[in-house]
Amino acid sequence: MMRSLWTAASGMIGQQSNLDVIANNLSNINTTGYKTQAANFKSLIYQTMQTKTTTTTGDPKPIGAQVGLGVRVASISSDFTQGPVNTSNGAFDYAIEGEGFFTVRLDDGSTAYTRNGHFVMAVTGNGLALTDSSGHPVLDTTGNPITIQGNYRTDQISIDQLGRVMAKDANNNAQPLGVQIGLAYFPNASGLEKVSDSNYKETAASGAPTVYTANDLNSKIVSGYLEASNVQAADEMVNMIIAQRAYEMNSKAIIASDEMLQQANNLRS
Repeated sequence: MMRSLWTAASGMIGQQSNLDVIANNLSNINTTGYKTQAANFKSLIYQTMQTKTTTTTGDPKPIGAQVGLGVRVASISSDFTQGPVNTSNGAFDYAIEGEGFFTVRLDDGSTAYTRNGHFVMAVTGNGLALTDSSGHPVLDTTGNPITIQGNYRTDQISIDQLGRVMAKDANNNAQPLGVQIGLAYFPNASGLEKVSDSNYKETAASGAPTVYTANDLNSKIVSGYLEASNVQAADEMVNMIIAQRAYEMNSKAIIASDEMLQQANNLRS
């Protein structure tokens, strides 16, 4: 079989994966805290047709002959640049300006990390608890769920830019309750495993997280705002056109290879 058939087919498969990534970016263009992804490619192995040898006159040939055998997806990386911070009507909506991830505890007891600060104050048997929209508790700097004991109303509770949980006293002045939202920092955030609900999980590639306060990371937790997706629609549409054209060119290479094989089969001695 001609090498060009498989080489062009690998290009079509790679561009199909590329289009999958672009489609996922566009579908999440309005997802709070979503980070855009990009497919990165690398070439496959090369087949040596001729090594560096000598000519018939004995002169050395400076260049050999190698032909590549296609392409494949090397990785799908995430861009963790800051997304736009938009106003929100949620009483407990928060956006991180700067580095860090909110930490939440999932139903199986594991810890997930997110930039989605759409939180609610849930009523528990002992008071109030800060959770995400799915009911998973938000964790503080010590890794414990943020709970508020006592007979506080939700309109008495607030969180300042440092992530400190505050409650209004009898004089209507906000006082810290000794609990602070923790922000996780990873040595390699691109190595995080992506799961549903805009959550991420730690992997060996991401490294173990270190939990800081917002002040330690020179970040701010802004109340009444949410971080929007950092997907750029114009860029994604351009990438889609490029992927489509690359797919078409590879398909034409397959058609050309097929026609050449047909001509070879129709040869008569």
